[in-house]
Amino acid sequence: MRFETAILTEPGDRPVNQDFAAHTGGCWALADGLGGHGGGEHAARIAVEAVIAAFATAAPGVDPRVLVWTANDAVIAAQHENPGLAQMRTTLVVLVAGAGGEATWAHVGDSRLYHFRGARLMHQTLDHSFAQTLVDAGRIAPAAIRFHEDRSRLLRTAGTPDCDPTVSAPVTLQPGDAFLLASDGFWEAVWEREMEIEYARSETPQQWLTQLRTRAYAKRLPDRDNLSAIGIFLHAT
Repeated sequence: MRFETAILTEPGDRPVNQDFAAHTGGCWALADGLGGHGGGEHAARIAVEAVIAAFATAAPGVDPRVLVWTANDAVIAAQHENPGLAQMRTTLVVLVAGAGGEATWAHVGDSRLYHFRGARLMHQTLDHSFAQTLVDAGRIAPAAIRFHEDRSRLLRTAGTPDCDPTVSAPVTLQPGDAFLLASDGFWEAVWEREMEIEYARSETPQQWLTQLRTRAYAKRLPDRDNLSAIGIFLHAT
C-alpha cells in the first residue's frame, strides 16, 4: 500500500504555535506543547524530532510506545540542559505502519488519533485528561469534553518521569483507510461527524484538512488555540 500525507499546523489566535508535526516513511508524530508550563513549543519539537530519529534506526515493527518513551527521555534531557525549560511538557501521538500491513499507535495527553474506513470512524484515542475521567464515570457525554472547563487538565504528558502512553492493538490496514492525528485545538473545533463527511468528499488528504480547517474557522471560537493535524490516505499500490 502507498501512504499519502498532508500536514496542517498554524497558530490560530495565539501569538506562538506550540504544536509540531512531522512524518517519515511509515511513522507519523504530532505534539502539542503545554503553554502553561513554559517552553511548550520546544518540548513539542524535541518530542517529534526524537520520534522521527528513533524510528529511522528502529527495527521493523517497533512498538510506538518505545518511540514515545524515547521522546520523553529527550524532553527530560533538554529540561536538565536548560533550567529555564525545566517545566516544559507536551502531548504526543504516534502512528506506526509496518511492512506487514498493520498499524499501531500510542499517545500521551489529549492529542488524538482517528482511524477511518469506508468514510466511517472506526477507532479513536481516549484523552489522558480529567474531562475524560468524567466521561468514563458516566458524568458527562463524550462530546461534552470540548466545552468542559477542565478539558485542558491533563493527567499524562511527555516530559515527566512517569510518562505512561496508551498503545493500540495492531490494526490490519486496507486501501481506502485514512488516519487523522490532531491537536486539541483542531479536534475541539471539528466534530467527528464532520471528519467523516469531509473524508468522504475528499480525493486527497490535503483537501480533507483544508475542508476541516474551513469548518473549524466557521465556528468562530473565542481565543482559538493552535490548530494542527496530519491527514493520511492509504492507496492500493
